[in-house]
Amino acid sequence: MNKKKQYIILTAMGTILIILIIGIVILTSHANQTPTSDASTSTPSQTKKDPNLDKVPLPQLDTQVASNESEVKITTTDGDITVKLFNQYAPLAVENFLTHAKQNYYNNTIFHRVIADFMIQGGDPKGNGSGGHSIWYDKNNSIDSGHGFKDEISSSLYNIRGALTMANSGPNTNGSQFFINQNVKNQTQQLDTNNYPKKIVDAYQKGGNPSLDGSYTVFGQVISGMASVDKIATAKVKTGGEGSTPVKPVKIISIKILKEAK
Repeated sequence: MNKKKQYIILTAMGTILIILIIGIVILTSHANQTPTSDASTSTPSQTKKDPNLDKVPLPQLDTQVASNESEVKITTTDGDITVKLFNQYAPLAVENFLTHAKQNYYNNTIFHRVIADFMIQGGDPKGNGSGGHSIWYDKNNSIDSGHGFKDEISSSLYNIRGALTMANSGPNTNGSQFFINQNVKNQTQQLDTNNYPKKIVDAYQKGGNPSLDGSYTVFGQVISGMASVDKIATAKVKTGGEGSTPVKPVKIISIKILKEAK
C-alpha cells in the first residue's frame, strides 16, 4: 500500500473518530440536562403573585388558641414550651403527636439534634435520630405502610421561627420525630416574596427556615417558651460530624395536653 492510500485511510478514520466523539458529547450533554419550567427560570419580579395568597388564614401569627386548635405544654429540663396545634391543616400529624403524648411516648426522650440558628429536634425513643414510628405503624397500612405517613403541606403554614414541624427522611416518611424552628436571622432575602403571603414575609424577618417550606409538615407553633428553645439550641455540642449532638442533652419530662380541638 503506497503512502498516498495510507494517508487517505488514516484521514478518513480520523474524521470518523472525531464525528463519533462529537456525537457522544452531544448525547451526554442532553442526557444530563434537567427539565425546567418557565417558572423555575424566572426572577421574582417576573413571577405574578396569586391575589388570593394574602387572603389565606395564617393561624401561626395568632397567639390565641382557636376552638379548632389544640394546645400542649412540653416540659423539659430546660423549661416549658407551650405549643398550639393545627388540627384543621395537619390532622394526621396532630393526631399522631397528641396520641403519642397521651401514651407518654415522648417522656424521657431527648433533643438529640440541636443546631443554633436552625432548629432543635427530638421525638426519637432511641435518642440518636434513627428511631420512632407513627401511631399507625403496624396497625393501619392505609395510613402508614411501614415507612411513615404522608406529608401535609398547607399554604397557611410555614417554617417561621417557633414552628413545630415533623422531621422526615424524605417525602411521606413521617414517624414520631419533630423539630422546632429556632433560627433568629432575617430570612426575607431568601424568599420569592410573590410566593408568600405578605404577613409571612414579615414573619420571616424574625427568623425561621423558608428552605424547608413544601418539604416538611408544619403542625404547630410555639406560643410561649421560645427562651427555652433558644437555650436548647445554643447548648454546647460534641465536635465532629455535623456538630449537632449535645454534650448534655435536654430531656423531655412530659407533654401535657392543655386543650383539644372541638
